[in-house]
This record gives sequence, C-alpha cells and structure tokens, in this order.
Amino acid sequence: MTETTKRTILVTGGSGLVGKGIEKYVKETDKSNDVWVFMRSSDCDLKSKESTRSYFEKIRPTHVIHLAARVGGLFSNMKYKVEFFRENIDINDNVLACCKEFNVVKCVSCLSTCIFPDKTTYPIDETMIHNGPPHPSNEGYAYAKRMIDVLNRAYNEEYGCKFTSVIPTNIYGPHDNYHLTDGHVIPGLIHKTYLAMKNNQDLTIMGSGKPLRQFIYSYDLAKYFVWTLNNYEEMSPLILSVGEEDEISIADVARLITEAMGFKGKLIFDTTKADGQFKKTASNLKLKSLVPDLTFTPIQQAIKESCQWFVDNYETARK
Repeated sequence: MTETTKRTILVTGGSGLVGKGIEKYVKETDKSNDVWVFMRSSDCDLKSKESTRSYFEKIRPTHVIHLAARVGGLFSNMKYKVEFFRENIDINDNVLACCKEFNVVKCVSCLSTCIFPDKTTYPIDETMIHNGPPHPSNEGYAYAKRMIDVLNRAYNEEYGCKFTSVIPTNIYGPHDNYHLTDGHVIPGLIHKTYLAMKNNQDLTIMGSGKPLRQFIYSYDLAKYFVWTLNNYEEMSPLILSVGEEDEISIADVARLITEAMGFKGKLIFDTTKADGQFKKTASNLKLKSLVPDLTFTPIQQAIKESCQWFVDNYETARK
C-alpha cells in the first residue's frame, strides 16, 4: 500500500473515552483522504465470530485500532473474573482473526498497565509484561489482555501479519465513565466534587491520597495512538505515558479538580479506606527515543477541560 493510497481505518470501541479522543484528534489534524470508521457496540457484537466477520466484510478496513473490551472497576473485576476473561478473549480473538482474514495492513490494540506482574521492580517497561502473574484482583481481565501480545507475535511469525499494541497509563478526559464506584479515579472525583458542590457538602476521598499515578489525557493519547499506527514498526508493545517525573499524588489530583470546579468546601481523606498500590511507575523511555519532541497537555489544563466537559454534559455523561 503506497503513501497516497486511501486507507479505511476501523476503530473498535469508537464511542468510548479513547475512541472519542481519536475522533476529535483526527477531525482537527487529518488532512489525508483516509476514511475513519468509529464502531460502537451497537454496530457489531465483537464477542460473536459471525457478527465480527460480517462487519469486517461490510467495512473492509485496511487498518484497525482495536480499543473494544469489557471493562469495569475493581469490584466488577473481582466478582466476574470468568466473564472478563472469556468475553475479552472472544473479542480479541475475533478481531485479530478477521484482521488476518481480510488482509488488514496493520492492527494496533490497546492493552493496560494492569497486565504487568503484581510483584515487580519499578519503573516497569515493555520487556516485563510476562515476568510474573498480574494482581489477583483483576487476573481475568489482565490475562485476556496479555494474550493480545502473545497472539500479535504468533500472527507475525506464522502469517507475517503486522499486529502490535500500546500500553497507556491512567487515561482521563471527556466522554469518560463518571460512575461513582465503577469509574476510574479522575472521573470519579470530578463527579463526587460536582455532587458535593450541588449539595453544599464537604468532599470525602477514600484513602490517604498519598498514592502516586501517571495520568495521560485522552487527546494526548489519541495523538500518540495515531502516531503508532503511522510510524511504529515493532510487534512488541509500546508504553504511551507521561514521564516518571510527572507522577502525581491522588491528593494533588483532587486539589486540581476542586480548584478547576471552584469547590470551596473541605477535603477529607478517609484513611480507614485502603489506598491500593502506592505506585505503578511506568517508563516512557522507549516512546521518548522514538518521538524526541514528546509533549503533553499540562495536567492543570487537561483537568480543567475534563471538568468543564462533565459539567456541560452532565445529563448525558456516562455515570
């Protein structure tokens, strides 16, 4: 396929946090004649081989960004390990099998830092994925995601397919899941702050607020996802993350959110609740070596934009 050939790029999970980020980035920056198809779960049941095949037959993608997955918070992951494993295995197997059958030029799948070994050294990097079992709390989901890396290598060795993957750290931004118990930390805190302001209450945060995390804004992730599709030639996964120096405590994130939303109440840290892992530092040195002019939206600005989006879209936001 030459540089001037029109590509049809299928994005599975196209209506989620990352899919919406890619859609916005592409609208603002893509000057090519590529056709982008953002697939919603209502368009196709990727757990079904027949449904997946029929959708690929209709769209005939030349490239695929594979984001679709069954996801959930800690409680769901602990309770439904079998379902998380089986459904994600089915989705990933069907998508990659169809990529091979329909001669897709390149497929980039999205993994998660939860696939890394529970007992490990820090910072974690791309070579460490299979060095030990993941944390038992989400092993169903984590092992299913790990198998994408195994399949990518197997498809390449056996059939010459160009299938690869990226591993983002904690993602946040517009179109996130703002569920109070099943959402991730930033959207959960944005929603809690909104309700505390509405009800004129103090804001209680579970845990001490001391754990450190690396957060990546969905629009920044979108930029480097598209860069990976266009430029990254290895089969081994690539961590997409801000640097180790950009780790920030949950307490500081909470303060940025309350400042952005104009919350005037008291911040209370409920230290009777568990903190979870203190840190999960990931190295972005490989990405830095490939993209020397690596830049990210300042977290203050990105959190402000995320808070504003939630307030503006409160009635329709996932929560």
